[in-house]
Amino acid sequence: MKKIFAMLTVLLCLLTATTALAASKNSVAEQRKQIDQLSAKTLEKLYAEYPHAQRIINECYAWATLSNSGVKVLFIGSSHGRGVAVNNQTGERVYLRMKELSAGLGLGAKEYNLIFLLNTREAWENFIIGKTRFGASAGASADDGVSGGSIEGAEYVAPGVWVFQMTTKGLTLEATLKGTKIYKDKKLND
Repeated sequence: MKKIFAMLTVLLCLLTATTALAASKNSVAEQRKQIDQLSAKTLEKLYAEYPHAQRIINECYAWATLSNSGVKVLFIGSSHGRGVAVNNQTGERVYLRMKELSAGLGLGAKEYNLIFLLNTREAWENFIIGKTRFGASAGASADDGVSGGSIEGAEYVAPGVWVFQMTTKGLTLEATLKGTKIYKDKKLND
């Protein structure tokens, strides 16, 4: 058990160091381009699994994608990621960072993408300034707030905010948005 704990701790350190090192070597324009490309790939995967999500994203007030990696070892866990939020009304793009700390029993490591649907101007403003507080999930599907339909797989996480989570690599016992902080990336936003 000690070997597993030590191995996962080293993995967490390597993930954090690799991300920080890669980000520091690239120019601001290159980092934005990489994030935009990750966002486009994330949306492609979402649309392949939930084709009607494209209509919902196009019709909602704003949306955001975040690409994340995380490790959970026994009673503590940590995740970090980067992404972009896009306001469909104004075309504004805001580059984001995410950090998550969690407590509780668990074990695993994974890479995953979060796709947020922001249905109101207030939800957009709170989200990009880091004021959104995430609560417990309300269910496996949520009203899209636009046409009365539902988006299979989306969870209601805050007023005017729904999220899809898509795992890209790895396995953990559970993922949650509790203890999550999403905020503007000062370096990538003018």
